[in-house]
Amino acid sequence: MTMVRTINAATPDELRAWMNDDSAVLIDVRETGEFRGERVRGSISHPLSVLDAAKISETHMGRIVLTCASGARARKAAQVLMNAGLNQISYIDGGLDALKRAAFDVVTDKNAPISIMRQVQITVGVLSLLGAILGYAIHPGFYAICAFTGAGLLFAGLSGTCMMATMLARLPYNRR
Repeated sequence: MTMVRTINAATPDELRAWMNDDSAVLIDVRETGEFRGERVRGSISHPLSVLDAAKISETHMGRIVLTCASGARARKAAQVLMNAGLNQISYIDGGLDALKRAAFDVVTDKNAPISIMRQVQITVGVLSLLGAILGYAIHPGFYAICAFTGAGLLFAGLSGTCMMATMLARLPYNRR
């Protein structure tokens, strides 16, 4: 008989209780730049893009609670860790926003780079606008830039994977 293992969503109140008795560690799976910009005091950064289950299992005993901006990446990371054999994995449904609403101590750094998703939005916006202007003013072939960025957004929305965000996360100012 195969044992079914489930990933549990934890509430901010449960996390607070676990952290008060030192039975849990809060791991933030957002990218480094996002973490630097805003994070729960005492949380540890392990970005989903480079998540290493072996490293986490070596350094963190007991309950592991994952968070991100909304809960989606934390849920994915929880599945990765569970598939690697780790137990006592939970994630915060609602992510950092839910923790802020629950009055967790959030540290912000105004000098940190803007979030990856805002960088994607700015880049796609600039490319689309540029394609439209060049298509109108110079040659209709430049409208292909708009089609390309639109197709990228469609793919990101359908797959939950944004290749532009992955590329931007690797830039030096996002990896400090």
